[in-house]
Amino acid sequence: MADSLRDQLLKSGLVQKLKAEARETRPAERAQRPAKAKPRPDRRNAPNKAADTRSQEEIDLARAYGLRERAEREQRAREKKDAERRAKEKAERKQKLAALLDGKALNKADAEIARHFPHGEKIRRVYCTAEQLVEVNAGQMAVVQYRGRYLLVARDVAEQARAISPESLVLLCDPDAPAEDDIPDDLIW
Repeated sequence: MADSLRDQLLKSGLVQKLKAEARETRPAERAQRPAKAKPRPDRRNAPNKAADTRSQEEIDLARAYGLRERAEREQRAREKKDAERRAKEKAERKQKLAALLDGKALNKADAEIARHFPHGEKIRRVYCTAEQLVEVNAGQMAVVQYRGRYLLVARDVAEQARAISPESLVLLCDPDAPAEDDIPDDLIW
């Protein structure tokens, strides 16, 4: 059978000559090729600038969240202290008001006349006698709210109650003030 071209070249020895010639020409070809401008760095090991900026942004964002959380925590602490301070002041005012009004209420159990007055966007009433009604309308007596009840007290006690807690004084008539409407204060309804 006919030998393949490769076998024939090997027998003749030309293949070895071609290989040797190829080895000699390769270094010459390499010298003639233009050199590469810069070797490429290995991308897997090189630091990634985009990743660096992203991680820096994440750090900045984490710091901002931390600062905001701390500011909110401080704000809550301030609000809590203010609420505690207000509650303490309110308790002190209640205690002073209780000491002031102790035994000074002039309400009578047999009082039958209702004296109406506006308070808290509603019409409220306190029961008094005929003599007390005249004194309330003349400004000699006043109405003070204490623990959900309306107490009749003397004018000087009402002024002291106003100094302690302004919202406790509900009714103190000024006899010299012009009437806001044509309804007299001593009208019983």
